[in-house]
Amino acid sequence: MPSTPQPTQRRFPLHIHISVMFTLLLLLTGVVLGIYNYQQTTRIILGSSEKLFQRIEQDVRSDLKSTYDPIRHLLSLLADNPAAQASNLEQRLALLKPFRQSLQDNPNLASLYLGYANGDFFMVRPLRNAEIKDKRHAPPDSAYEIWSIERNASSGQVHSQSLFYDAGLSLIDRRHHADERYDPRTRDWFSSARGDADQITTRPYVFYSTLNVGTTLARRSGRMAVIGADLTLEQLSSTLAKNRVTPATEVALLDDQGNVVAYPDSHKLLLEQRSARLIKGNDLNPMLDALLQGQTVDGHLQALGRDWIVASSQIAEGGPGGLRLALLVPEDELLVDAYRLRWQGALITLTTLLLCLPLGWLISRILVRPLHALVQEADAIRSFNFDYPVSRRSPVLEVDQLSLSMARMKDTLASFFEINASLSAETRFDPLLQRVLFETVKIAQAQAGLIYLTESKGSRLQPYGLIIDGQLQDLQRFDIATKDLTDPSLPDWLHQLTDNDNVVTTLGFEQAGSLQSVLLALDSPSSHLVGIRLRNRHNETVGMLLLFLVDSGTEADLEKLSPDRIAFIQAVSATAALCIESQRLQNKQKHLLDAFIQLLAGAIDAKSPYTGGHCQRVPALTLMLAEAAAASQDPKFAAYQPSDDEWEALHIAAWLHDCGKVTTPEYVVDKATKLETLNDRIHEIRTRFEVLKRDAWIDYWRAVAEGAEATAQAAERDERLRALDEDFAFVAHCNLGAEFMAEADQQRLQIIAQRTWSRTLDDRLGVSWEELQRQNRTPAPSLPVQEHLLADKPEHLLERSAVEIMTADNPWGFKLQVPAHKYNRGELYNLSIPRGTLTAEERYVINHHIVQTIIMLNHLPFPSHLQNVAEIAGGHHEKMDGSGYPKQLKREQMSLPARMMAIADIFEALTAADRPYKKGKTLSEALNIMAMMCRDAHIDPELFELFLQEQIYQRYAERFLVPQQIDAVDRDALLKKAGLTA
Repeated sequence: MPSTPQPTQRRFPLHIHISVMFTLLLLLTGVVLGIYNYQQTTRIILGSSEKLFQRIEQDVRSDLKSTYDPIRHLLSLLADNPAAQASNLEQRLALLKPFRQSLQDNPNLASLYLGYANGDFFMVRPLRNAEIKDKRHAPPDSAYEIWSIERNASSGQVHSQSLFYDAGLSLIDRRHHADERYDPRTRDWFSSARGDADQITTRPYVFYSTLNVGTTLARRSGRMAVIGADLTLEQLSSTLAKNRVTPATEVALLDDQGNVVAYPDSHKLLLEQRSARLIKGNDLNPMLDALLQGQTVDGHLQALGRDWIVASSQIAEGGPGGLRLALLVPEDELLVDAYRLRWQGALITLTTLLLCLPLGWLISRILVRPLHALVQEADAIRSFNFDYPVSRRSPVLEVDQLSLSMARMKDTLASFFEINASLSAETRFDPLLQRVLFETVKIAQAQAGLIYLTESKGSRLQPYGLIIDGQLQDLQRFDIATKDLTDPSLPDWLHQLTDNDNVVTTLGFEQAGSLQSVLLALDSPSSHLVGIRLRNRHNETVGMLLLFLVDSGTEADLEKLSPDRIAFIQAVSATAALCIESQRLQNKQKHLLDAFIQLLAGAIDAKSPYTGGHCQRVPALTLMLAEAAAASQDPKFAAYQPSDDEWEALHIAAWLHDCGKVTTPEYVVDKATKLETLNDRIHEIRTRFEVLKRDAWIDYWRAVAEGAEATAQAAERDERLRALDEDFAFVAHCNLGAEFMAEADQQRLQIIAQRTWSRTLDDRLGVSWEELQRQNRTPAPSLPVQEHLLADKPEHLLERSAVEIMTADNPWGFKLQVPAHKYNRGELYNLSIPRGTLTAEERYVINHHIVQTIIMLNHLPFPSHLQNVAEIAGGHHEKMDGSGYPKQLKREQMSLPARMMAIADIFEALTAADRPYKKGKTLSEALNIMAMMCRDAHIDPELFELFLQEQIYQRYAERFLVPQQIDAVDRDALLKKAGLTA
């Protein structure tokens, strides 16, 4: 290790540097903050009045817009109403409903009316409160008043009346006004609207009838009328009242003539209480008059011995000359808090500076003490010396974290290599996942860990393992959902984890989703979550690792979530991900092999509808028997404790025990009758009997035509027909092969075969080349020719090729009696089969499937632990006494799994209900047959006893047999019959 370079100049201790720098920084910070606070406070003081006025102005403009715009739209709609052009009151009453709805929708609307060029007037006024009703002398239940003025064009007589309606628009009262002087044509709103194509807005004024301050909006309606709306401006006064930020604030809204139209105290707007004139600004407040006279300087005004911050703004809305907003705020009231905060801030800054000087010196001394020890410890770690004593704890968080990190580093670095070695050495997938979880949970000091894995490069995450408080948990009990990475509703932390190698977050109960069960098990409403993305060499996500750390609310949580610990967990997880990928690749290869095996077995079963399911049922039964033997306490099976590799070999052998059947012709396996090949040849024989029956009729008619006595001929004919029917029925019965064929039946068959029939057509026409070769072994007879009804012809014999002949010294050790011919399709030969439907040649073809099974399996490049697959699969037709096939092995020459396969194959064949030549036997029938086979040394007696004692037959029956086959079984009697008990 190189030595530390010696200093070339004088250096000061670290605490001196820290103290000086800390003091200078504090002084500089204090000065900068003081200047900055003073400038900002001054800026706030100068800008506060402007912002206040802008807010008030914005509110007023907004209120004006929200007040005027709906009424303008309303007038545009009502102006086009046809009833607006009516010439009398009765017709104008059609406007009551739309006017009523408009008044309800716009509370600021005082009335809607129409003025006409002939002086007529029609107004609808809502009576919203008792004050208005009193002013209008309205009945108590009235809700609306219609004021109508009609002028007689010829006489000039004026008819004025008020109609009062309730809320349902039912007429309550009618009152006439004798001395009516109101003429809309003399009003500004009427004349202005008649002379303007657009809507007009009048200058604000006091409404005569209600003494409310408002304005009138009007527009032309047709050629002769003007529609108008009286709009109150009380809302503007309320808006101004809301914006009085200090008690002495003065804010007012004035028109272009200086009249005040809105004021916080709206009662002061009228010059007198009963007057219809608005008060002038200079009469209301002398400061307003000074503001209007332009006596302000830079937004300030001195009046009444006080400094005022003033502002004024012109608003285009509100009449021909618009409105003017005026604001006056006493400076001392507005800025009293700002002045106080300015001096308090300066005092606090100065105090802080004075207190921080000794504090900086103290902190620097405390900080430096453990640094020297940490330097020495760092040098030891750099030299891979992990036995160096741990440094003393420090009150400084960063220094203490460094000390703790070094301590943990010495522990974790050593374990890192150990963990990597152990993970790489694990050969089983489930223990590997458990080891990954245990190690990462231990490193993270977490209370729980959950691992997800993806399936076949898909986007779905499937939970595979869960550990809580150091114990492996049952995933089904926690009901943790599968995650789809393409689901847009995934939580944010999971979205982040798909793009990043790790995510650290706090997971609350509401955000936990299907992980709530984990938080409940931890008895914690929230948990710190560390997510690690597991990726392979191609940067593809193979899974995710989630670690749960209970949220204690202390600084210890931050320590557990430090970046160095996360980095270490991620490094271990990277090795784990590679191990997981390797194990999954191996498992996928096994699954692929298993899928091919089951595919082949399914194809064999699918090849024949009569043996469907055999290759699936035999493995299930074999596994039941093997599990019972492995779990048995009987000393005879004590040595049978199969490893995982041996279980795999048994599984593969059971599924492939009949793989050689792919070479067996389907029509032989499925041969349901004695004459069946690709078709049932009983139909050919039936045709021949039909020919003989036609001959009987022909002979009868010929004899009658030649003058023979008809009665005698008919009797002879009927006797021939009866004999032919009986003979064919007998032949057809023989074809079924359901019963043992007695010697007498065979003799009768020979007699029937002697019958002849006449063939006139050449039987060598239209046949295959191969069949024609077989027929050419004999000369073709001259036609017509008499042939036997049932015949064994030379062409019925199919020769066996040389490659199919098995020599006694074959390399496989097969010992089979090979028939001379491959097939003998002679009709009489097949019908004479004593039992069943198969000839000796066909039975050899079927038995030959086990030969093909052994050959095929021996040619497969199985790994070393699967080398006995061929032996297990190829021995299920052997017998314990050596009389089986294909190798005539005895019990001691066969492995225990091979003997299990024999029992499973026999029991399945006896109980199978899908055979063409028999129905499935019941449990008692099948077990009685097997008991006799056990007594005759055909099956293993120890395994048969286990088969009975553990009631494996019952479990199999409940799973695969129909209820009619499940009957009572006397095990004691069966054991005695098998010779296993006295």
